[in-house]
Amino acid sequence: MTTAHKLSFDVQLSDHARTAAERERVLANPGFGQHFTDHMISIDYTEGVGWHDARLMPYGPLTLDPATSVLHYAQELFEGLKAYRQVNGSIVCFRPYANAARFNTSARRMAMPELPEETFVESLELLVQTDREWVPTTEGHSLYLRPFMIATQVGLGVNYPSRTYKYMVIASPAASYFAGGVKPVSVWLSTEYTRAAPGGTGFAKCGGNYAAAFVAQRQAVENGCDQVVWLDAHEHRYVEEMGGMNLFFVYGDRLLTPALTGTLLPGITRDSLLALARDMGLRAEEGRISIEEWQAGCESGELTEVFACGTAAVVTPVGSVKGADRSWTVGDGTPGPLTLKLREELIGIQYGSRPDTHGWIHKIC
Repeated sequence: MTTAHKLSFDVQLSDHARTAAERERVLANPGFGQHFTDHMISIDYTEGVGWHDARLMPYGPLTLDPATSVLHYAQELFEGLKAYRQVNGSIVCFRPYANAARFNTSARRMAMPELPEETFVESLELLVQTDREWVPTTEGHSLYLRPFMIATQVGLGVNYPSRTYKYMVIASPAASYFAGGVKPVSVWLSTEYTRAAPGGTGFAKCGGNYAAAFVAQRQAVENGCDQVVWLDAHEHRYVEEMGGMNLFFVYGDRLLTPALTGTLLPGITRDSLLALARDMGLRAEEGRISIEEWQAGCESGELTEVFACGTAAVVTPVGSVKGADRSWTVGDGTPGPLTLKLREELIGIQYGSRPDTHGWIHKIC
């Protein structure tokens, strides 16, 4: 049997890697998730054998049989994290073992094999070390890493999960997720659609959650908003997430974020901001907030700031809220001081201009 923690990666370097000039043209304006580095990671899994055939290889298309399980039953999952070029020149990742743990939590829910955390992190290290010239030097830019796993068994039976899988990692240089930079977004309250229900896959980072969200996001745009806000499945009253991001509500020196009930994604940025807020002496709490409480708090002035957070967009202020029968402004509609302070602190740790007192930074090269 192959034991994954002792896997040796076969390294096959690309013979058609981009030139320095081609790479620099991409890095000058990378966008988000539009361009990819020269290499990728692949590891196969077979039931009864375990993880095997670990390799770094040139980035390129996959060949899948039309009856491959993932294409029909969506048995797949993914993660997202970034590599940063710090002010001292080092290249680091932010809390990769937290991503590895969440990857395995998702795998258990999706009836997929777990990948040892050391192998997960080693795969990131190898890809980033190989394609380190793709890590941007521009302030605020980073290299976005996308580990994912798909079911690869060929056949249309639904009585048993796939017996074979493929784990991969690809990388993409990234500018700011929202093209306008740090500016408040407008949000639409989705009362017609539900992202997740108790007992479902809301806490897992699987593609089906995102596919089911597109129709509500499109509705948000049609109503003049940037993002959709999801409400609870039972009453459609209690706030859960904004798109694929966690939400925070600021009441003076109190910070509130919806509690993890199994229907929300346990964001690593969310967890980090709770810790940083407590470091600042704030009361950082997990609980619940209804749309009525959100509106009343803004109108009374008690609730002064709202922001969303996630790996891709980091911290994004929410400036206005709209629903089918209501609308209101958060504060004066501009980014709040605590929102900006927390964002600055988190980014400072990631890029090395602030001390990492929690040991979150993982040096790669």
